[in-house]
Amino acid sequence: MRREKIHDMRPLAFVDLETTGATATVDRITEIGIVEVDADGTVREWQQLVNPGTRIPPFIEQLTGISNEMVADAPSFADVAAETLRRLEGRLFIAHNARFDYGFLKNEFRRLDVTFRAPVLCTVKLSRALFPEHKRHNLDSLIERHGLAAEARHRALADAQLIHQFWQKIHAGLDSAAIEAALKAQDAHPSLPPHLDAGIVDDLPDTPGVYLFYGENALPLYVGKAKNIRQRVLSHFAADHQSAKDMALSQQVKRIDWIETAGEIGALLKEAALVKQLQPTHNRLLRKNDELCTWTLIDEGEGWLRPLLASAQDLDFDIRASCYGLFKSTKEATDVLRALATEHHLCDALLGLEKTAPGKPCFGFQIRRCKGACVGNEPYARHTMRLVGALARLKLAAWPLNGPALIHEGDETHLVAGWRYLGTVKSEEDIHTLLATGRPPFDRDTYKILAKHVGRMKPLR
Repeated sequence: MRREKIHDMRPLAFVDLETTGATATVDRITEIGIVEVDADGTVREWQQLVNPGTRIPPFIEQLTGISNEMVADAPSFADVAAETLRRLEGRLFIAHNARFDYGFLKNEFRRLDVTFRAPVLCTVKLSRALFPEHKRHNLDSLIERHGLAAEARHRALADAQLIHQFWQKIHAGLDSAAIEAALKAQDAHPSLPPHLDAGIVDDLPDTPGVYLFYGENALPLYVGKAKNIRQRVLSHFAADHQSAKDMALSQQVKRIDWIETAGEIGALLKEAALVKQLQPTHNRLLRKNDELCTWTLIDEGEGWLRPLLASAQDLDFDIRASCYGLFKSTKEATDVLRALATEHHLCDALLGLEKTAPGKPCFGFQIRRCKGACVGNEPYARHTMRLVGALARLKLAAWPLNGPALIHEGDETHLVAGWRYLGTVKSEEDIHTLLATGRPPFDRDTYKILAKHVGRMKPLR
């Protein structure tokens, strides 16, 4: 225990963690390092190895020097949670890339049904604010730039000590007004809706997922997806003075819920499914559409393929299927086909857009737009070739597998079939449960999401 000259009257905790990976919802803590500085200048240091309950990957072992053997007999986080909380409570939480360390601790406490909340200061952001002329602000850069004494990089207490040294250096060498301005900039919070608890800022996770805004009742006002839930949610309120939509929404929000996912694909699929299910009033682009239809081609013989409008709900989209376009209504589909007929000089009669007696010219032929397939002036096969060429840009991808597929993302597995999202699981046993629930209706937004990730699909064996 020692004392130092005080520059900030608040009790401080300089924190660093070593972990099994970079994802707070999946990976676990292997070591905790805390440098406590009391309001009277008293300094205490604490370091604790933690058994993560899972294997430490080899590259993490090499990076940190913490091996599986070293943590084998160490206490679990549950065993040291009370001590950790005691050392952090009532202190300003200071860390380098603070959301990482803070997020890991919040998740570890959440697993124990403990709510951890603290004011947070990030020394990466502080360094950027105070030294904008430099491009790099990682801990190694700070060591070199400020002459910090590094004894054991990538060990928790040693890195916490480095953060503490940086804090001491800037207070010894910089004008206090500049430091205070940089600290206030970090303390600034977005203008939250009046009915929201300000503590929500600390609870929001820095992970991919879906967030739901609620008003007076149990049905959500808005469902959104995010790579980083916290950043995306706060952006709604930070920009409410610029967007009339966000301003109107923020005035109604009284509660926020969220669902964390392992990655962006899961967030996109969950968002599309929830919007269809819950029909939020502020979501318009992803709303449910029961009239979704597509063009297919029917072989009428002699080389004549005739377009037939089919409901997307009735199709399997298997490998043999040829479907063209996804339309919200019969009118939209017909308008698109008429436009293609005009552009490519196709016959309205053969397309089914106009009823004429066999051998009689269609109206397009009479005005010299149709090349005369209706009256035998053009072979059916040539007309069909031009039709297929005209439809080519609208062609939908056929389902690439003979059955359901899996998309692995982090610790989650998404089960899909025929461009339909069946659900997300974390164990193989749950896959069979999902398969037994039946297939949901075909959805255009889900198709667009999955079509971009065909390369990640694995057949269900």
